[in-house]
Amino acid sequence: MKIAITDACIFIDLYELSLTVPFFGLPLEIHTSVDVFNELYPEQKAPLSAFESVGKLIIHNIPETDRKTIMDTAYPNTLSASDKTVLFLAEKHNAILLSSDKRMRHNAKVRSVEYHGMVWIVEQLVDNSLIASTDAINKLNTMVNTNIIYQNNTELIAEINKRIKKWQPL
Repeated sequence: MKIAITDACIFIDLYELSLTVPFFGLPLEIHTSVDVFNELYPEQKAPLSAFESVGKLIIHNIPETDRKTIMDTAYPNTLSASDKTVLFLAEKHNAILLSSDKRMRHNAKVRSVEYHGMVWIVEQLVDNSLIASTDAINKLNTMVNTNIIYQNNTELIAEINKRIKKWQPL
């Protein structure tokens, strides 16, 4: 099973869209860092803690030796400390990075780390029959209507519209 390292923005989007439970049904081994987990609000942590307790989420406590490696690595200063832990874990485990953050995705690309965002996750949920395509359309529309990151990105809007067109009933 492929490992996916997830950042805070993905967990927040999943929570806001009520997609946390289906997300953990994907054929992925979901990991994150304790740094990311600690960025979340208690209500966002609660479902994740439940998945951690049954082994569906692995939260890495980064040891000091790895923290030193992270500090010594040429990660840009524009990345937060928790972003750096996620990118480090993705590289270390040859994993997919799940992030909607443009800086994270750019740095993953530069470092040859496979990366995907919420649009890909929603598509995977449909492809794995974890949500209906009509629900996916609603979730994508909600993302665009409520999240400024999606509203101001013409490339992302084009990808979303492509999925909506594909999933719309005839």
